[in-house]
Amino acid sequence: MKLLLDANLSWGLVAKLKLHFDDCEHVEKVFASGIAKDIEIWNYAKENNCIIVTNDEDFLNLSGMIGFPPKIVLLKTGNQSNYFLEEIILKHKSDIEALAVSDAYGLIEIF
Repeated sequence: MKLLLDANLSWGLVAKLKLHFDDCEHVEKVFASGIAKDIEIWNYAKENNCIIVTNDEDFLNLSGMIGFPPKIVLLKTGNQSNYFLEEIILKHKSDIEALAVSDAYGLIEIF
């Protein structure tokens, strides 16, 4: 399971999350310009079997219109420190793993 962190999350989370998930990358490293439209991130995640981790509800809207894959982890935590985000993502690791293998749903919200 590969996580793709959206631009609204710190690239500093990547190394920490790689210790607990198969792989993790940040959109700023994936796209040469460091900037990508949501649909470009969506298509990359779909083509590369990534789960998008974001706090941007635009991906919720895309998921509602297009369906999945890719799958989405929507962080509903507001602005928080990297430490807080790392802890809450790890707290929900089993939920994220269940999302990765589910055929029934393509999104989880973490509060």
